[in-house]
Amino acid sequence: MTSHPVLAFIGAGNMARAIIGGLISNGYPADHIWASEPDLSRLADLAAQGLHTTSDNNLAVASADLVVLAVKPQVLKSVAQDIAESTQTHKPLIVSIAAGILSSSIDQWLGGNVAIVRCMPNTPALVQTGASALYANPQVSAEQRLQAETVMQATGIAIWVEQESQLDAVTAVSGSGPAYYFLVMESMIEAGKKLGLSEDTATQLTLQTALGAAKMAASSDVDPAELRRRVTSPKGTTEQAILRFIEGGLPDLFDTAMQACNDRSVELSDELGKD
Repeated sequence: MTSHPVLAFIGAGNMARAIIGGLISNGYPADHIWASEPDLSRLADLAAQGLHTTSDNNLAVASADLVVLAVKPQVLKSVAQDIAESTQTHKPLIVSIAAGILSSSIDQWLGGNVAIVRCMPNTPALVQTGASALYANPQVSAEQRLQAETVMQATGIAIWVEQESQLDAVTAVSGSGPAYYFLVMESMIEAGKKLGLSEDTATQLTLQTALGAAKMAASSDVDPAELRRRVTSPKGTTEQAILRFIEGGLPDLFDTAMQACNDRSVELSDELGKD
């Protein structure tokens, strides 16, 4: 292994290109990255950045130390089975960012005894502020864990979980989480309009407030609950809004919604991982 392992991306959709872009912007040498993709226009764009490109998945696998499986979950089985022989021959680390498919299923499709890291990224990776959780199967070495972590840190933070089942909870928190915040933003914008603000004004204020609150929480030495208490003056305006949220059951609603997300993630793993 070199200080910059050769990477191969099987699939060059939005998430793969976000990771590649993050790697390159952080100084990763483009000529250490392969991309395999049937869409020739995507390959042309990546080749222009200095990547090796191909439509032959097996060629990419044979050239790499670490292979990122960045295809849709519905086609992962066929893709994995197609590269099984190359994987068994060259023994790269496999990193799967396909949602919902267990490492045991991927291992079986690849021929067995394969070092696999499952990763659950989220869409803010597209703007380099992603949150990814990773799980390593027993075949993954300490060096390979570091390599996988380095790849995913190119688009934000990367956090390890020790039990694969925890990725279902990760899906409920960060994987699907951006949509929760988008819904809150939608609701605040609509409420602002009803209170007399223009759509543009309500939108700008809502988005900047969300950005500011997230930055404050991320940089603070206290938890979000304490930050909320600090801006909620007794008998003040903020308190009135918070009381309505609590009376309306917002905390319980989040609990119910995220449990449903977790449960659906478990169901999808069962459905997509079938032989």
